[in-house]
Amino acid sequence: MGLAGLPALAVMPRMAFAAAPPTSAVNTTGLAVTDTEVTVGILHSATGTMAISETGSIQAEKLAIAQINEAGGVLGRKIKVIQEDGASDWPTFAEKAKKLLVNDHCAAVMGCWTSASRKAALPVFEQYNGLLYYPTFYEGLEQSKNVIYTGQEATQQILESLNWVAKEKGAKTFFMIGSDYIWPRTSNKIARKHIENVLKTKVVGEEYFPLGHTQFNSVINKLKLTKPDVIFADVVGGSNVAFYKQLKAAGIDLSKQTLLTISVTEDEIDGIGGDNIAGAYSCMKYFQSLKNPNNEKFVPAFKKMWGEKTVIGDVTQAAYLGPFLWKMAVEKAGSFDVDKVVAASPDIEFKEAPEGYVKIHPNHHLWSKTRVARAKLDGQFEVVYESPSLIEPNPFPKGYQ
Repeated sequence: MGLAGLPALAVMPRMAFAAAPPTSAVNTTGLAVTDTEVTVGILHSATGTMAISETGSIQAEKLAIAQINEAGGVLGRKIKVIQEDGASDWPTFAEKAKKLLVNDHCAAVMGCWTSASRKAALPVFEQYNGLLYYPTFYEGLEQSKNVIYTGQEATQQILESLNWVAKEKGAKTFFMIGSDYIWPRTSNKIARKHIENVLKTKVVGEEYFPLGHTQFNSVINKLKLTKPDVIFADVVGGSNVAFYKQLKAAGIDLSKQTLLTISVTEDEIDGIGGDNIAGAYSCMKYFQSLKNPNNEKFVPAFKKMWGEKTVIGDVTQAAYLGPFLWKMAVEKAGSFDVDKVVAASPDIEFKEAPEGYVKIHPNHHLWSKTRVARAKLDGQFEVVYESPSLIEPNPFPKGYQ
């Protein structure tokens, strides 16, 4: 793509490649590192029902890698990418992860999206001591030496959003609708405990649908009968297109009926259509419309590389963080060896993050702010709430397990 000719890509200062330390000193475990290159993997769904969500992650990771290469690489070496397609199929993620680690000897992998894909690949990363940078908001209840989690966990997203909607909307009743796999079910289990035990309010319905499901009329009829104060939605992937179009067709006006989603970003709205979801609330840590100097550089660079019509969602931004956090850990460690990179990762700060600022916690999650925003007709979001400070990640919250 001629990336060397795109000065607008540069977030980091351009610099000449420094004299690289000898490969024998920075690679003692047989990774794909030469005197001039280091190989990393990208593993997301480029096909199947999850491609609507994961394409942005691929784009963001490639942008970050291009910027890093333009600024001098990592320990004087350019990053080479091997990309594999998880194809929205969890066993395929495990198979491709093994290929990237065992056959390709990747120094790190940026990848997975759904918790099901991560859970399938995790034993592979732990068995072969690989390093995964995982970008998606997720249910928590996990911590691995071999994973850096760059999205939110439940306390940063689910609990914060429920507290907000209870306070701002006076919500007393909730109806939960999710896709049928680990993340929505576990997220809703956590949400139910918070709704019932902390907020002292009520869940009036809970329904799940297979990935790729497109017929939501039965649950929409239940919504009309129960009239919940809040529809709490964690439907994922292409199913979102059908769900929100059918809500609108059934006469459910999201400017009047409060809907809070923890799964819809600008990437999904690109398929849903702004007119079908306008008025809904989403809880994320990043929205494309954020006003800060870092984001004002990031958005134009992303669009220059991938087209003016592309949009940038929360997971896309979190995916962008991965290569930079890995680069900083490698350089802090002075080595590509996974154990040394992992040991160097806690307390690394990325002050140029488009969301504003992040820091790696010793539990391998990120300190981040939480935001709630309302979907607009143009497919973008207007931020209506931002946590006053960074929220410490707590993947194992007491009372929610």
